[in-house]
Amino acid sequence: MWDQRYATDEYVYGTKPNDFLLTAVAGLPPQRVLCLAEGEGRNAVYLASLGHEVLAVDASAVGLAKAQRLAAERGVQIVTEVADLATYAIAPDSFDLIVSIFCHLVPPVRQRLYRQAVLGLRPGGRFILEAYTLQQIGRGTGGPQVPELLYDLATLRSDLAGLRLIHAQELERALHEGRLHDGVGAVVQVVGLRPESV
Repeated sequence: MWDQRYATDEYVYGTKPNDFLLTAVAGLPPQRVLCLAEGEGRNAVYLASLGHEVLAVDASAVGLAKAQRLAAERGVQIVTEVADLATYAIAPDSFDLIVSIFCHLVPPVRQRLYRQAVLGLRPGGRFILEAYTLQQIGRGTGGPQVPELLYDLATLRSDLAGLRLIHAQELERALHEGRLHDGVGAVVQVVGLRPESV
């Protein structure tokens, strides 16, 4: 499905970074970053433009080829890896920042991956997430319309146990991210820090 969605010259989610991510990473020094379900690369390329060392992972080779094209156009380098997030392994203590922007997974996959993400952060590292909530169903402004693929804050607090959440909010906000995320959306946002000492 994702290869088909990305099989166009259009960047269906745009080429600008997610604006919540943009504010959440402001002021961070260059770090080692993992972008989950990165698709066409808009967030990974932006992070690379700030000097971060970025690994972008996605199930779609078509999407990641577009990510590499966008990186080349912007004069930056990213590393891409085609992988199924249902089986993808995040090595412990390997990243300073893990990004999950509109990465919608079924609960068993999400729980396993986010547990690994918590442990995959180095002490002091952070996890940044934005995703659609159940209130997004029927809006027609983007995101999956299947309840089990949508998130809420209580569930994420459980999934991300071990992180100190410095930002955790459900809200409605305007999104203008290409053709497929356009209009007011119901989202959940999280910034979590792994404690310096564990």
